[in-house]
Amino acid sequence: MKNFFTSLLGSLVALVVFFGGCLFLGFMLLAVIAALGEKPVAEVQPGSYLVFNLSANIQDAPPEFDAGILGPILGGRQEHTLQLRTVTRALRAAAKDHRIAGLLITGNVRPQGYGTGFGALREVRAALLAFKASGKPVMAYLDFATTRDFYLASAAGDVVLDPYGLILMPGLASRPMFLAGAFEKYGVGVQVTRVGKYKSAVEPFTRRDLSPENREQLQQLLGDLWAVVRGDIAAGRRLAPADLQAVVDSDGLITAEGAVAHKLVDRTAYRDEIIDELKGRTGVRKGSKDTFKQVSLPAYAGAVPDRLASVVGGSNQIAVVYAEGDIVDGEGQMGEVGGLKFSRELRQLRQDDHVKAIVLRVNSPGGSAAASEEIQRELRLTMAVKPVVVSMGTVAASGGYWISTYSNRIYAEPTTITGSIGVFGLFIDVQKLAGNLGLTWDAVKTGKMADMLTISRPKTPEELEVFQKMVDWIYNEFTAKVAEGRKLDIDRVREIAQGRVWSGAEARKLGLVDEVGGLGDAITFAASKAGLGTNYRLVEFPRKRPLAEVINEMLHGAGPDQASGNAALMKMFDDIRRECRVLEGFNDPHGVYARLPADLVVE
Repeated sequence: MKNFFTSLLGSLVALVVFFGGCLFLGFMLLAVIAALGEKPVAEVQPGSYLVFNLSANIQDAPPEFDAGILGPILGGRQEHTLQLRTVTRALRAAAKDHRIAGLLITGNVRPQGYGTGFGALREVRAALLAFKASGKPVMAYLDFATTRDFYLASAAGDVVLDPYGLILMPGLASRPMFLAGAFEKYGVGVQVTRVGKYKSAVEPFTRRDLSPENREQLQQLLGDLWAVVRGDIAAGRRLAPADLQAVVDSDGLITAEGAVAHKLVDRTAYRDEIIDELKGRTGVRKGSKDTFKQVSLPAYAGAVPDRLASVVGGSNQIAVVYAEGDIVDGEGQMGEVGGLKFSRELRQLRQDDHVKAIVLRVNSPGGSAAASEEIQRELRLTMAVKPVVVSMGTVAASGGYWISTYSNRIYAEPTTITGSIGVFGLFIDVQKLAGNLGLTWDAVKTGKMADMLTISRPKTPEELEVFQKMVDWIYNEFTAKVAEGRKLDIDRVREIAQGRVWSGAEARKLGLVDEVGGLGDAITFAASKAGLGTNYRLVEFPRKRPLAEVINEMLHGAGPDQASGNAALMKMFDDIRRECRVLEGFNDPHGVYARLPADLVVE
């Protein structure tokens, strides 16, 4: 017995030492990562080239943490993210910086989620054109360029393509995935209520192909977006839009030889030749082992002054609040706009006398109608005490438009996807699926509709009628709010609503948007409206989260790199997961949603 207790005591001591050591190592890991996160301020040598590596996801909101630091340590895939305002601010500062001799654009954008859409890219391209207008040389070096890459590269004065490089530019497309066949096969029932003949968000779950109305709106939307993209590229390359369209239709996948022949690029060269050329431009001796004098865009951005305040407080602040992601009820998760959390943040900013104006940056397809109204309520209250200006990013539709309606001014890019003023309800039942597995239900209830929210059976006609009334009421509220907020006739709103998606260019013609412009334009107008001129500081929300919280979450969710394997097959699985995640986000307490179709992905 004595030996037993001695052994037990020894084991307990060993466990304590082991876990204590793990705890110590954990704290050491936190310290190391925190140290890595403290990026040194870049030293900019006179005559340097600013290097804009596109190999990132350009998102509106500031990253919640630096994934580039944590990714390799935790064994996950390293994702590089750039904030849109960081990119445009750095480019505009570099244009006036005597130390910066020129700009090199290289790499390939990596769209993720709602990032790197054509709305954001147009703002980046405007900043590239501003740099070019300063008289400094802008070179783009490409090896394999997609339409998004080439859209930015076409702003350069010297576009160079690898001799074996390619330009993939076949035009824009949207290929929705439809789950109705799979649901039918496995016995998942779907019922819907909706208002608006163009409200197609339910189609992936109820159809096997596009409805005529959805096909019509998508064709016009893509046509509008492509007209802007094609026009900008053609202007940058001094081509007629019709000539560019002819190349796109005849080739699509354009070789280096064809790109030169069609004047899409100025010349071809290998990477080492470009590096040697830039060495000469930046005063580095030919044949030297050193590369050309350069500074990366993220490093440069950290070295130039910013209006961003470190904390809320102090006079004359403008709050830039990012609504990026699906709008959901409650607190929401990373990448979502939680109605409760977001409205609480807005309320704090409304009550803060140091904050003189709010700029709401919207990059959202919408979601929960209740959460959208919860956010909009706070914005209406804020407008009574300080200016509220909306800047629409790549997408600000349905619930994203709902929260934009009441504001002093709405800015959007011509390539913004907006509108979709419509409402729907989606109800799934697993009665047939469960029956195939031998599962059944029975019920005892005190009212005819006491179990109307169950997924164990389809809704009865009477229950669907109740939900349809709710959808009709929400739709009437939505259109009435648009009419009031935008000062439009209600009949006109109902005519252009119907759940139809519009480009930013069309939305401006319809009165749904006030001005064509980006986030910088919205901030400037907010400052003017608040009487601040140029005397203001910015604060951004949401803020970066504490490092320990991020590490804890990632340690629990860390897994192997999911990017391996067949890329096309993985993309298909990602599409399926995206559609299924939409179902997870359907948490509106009323079961009513103002959301853009999940399948509206522009390629």
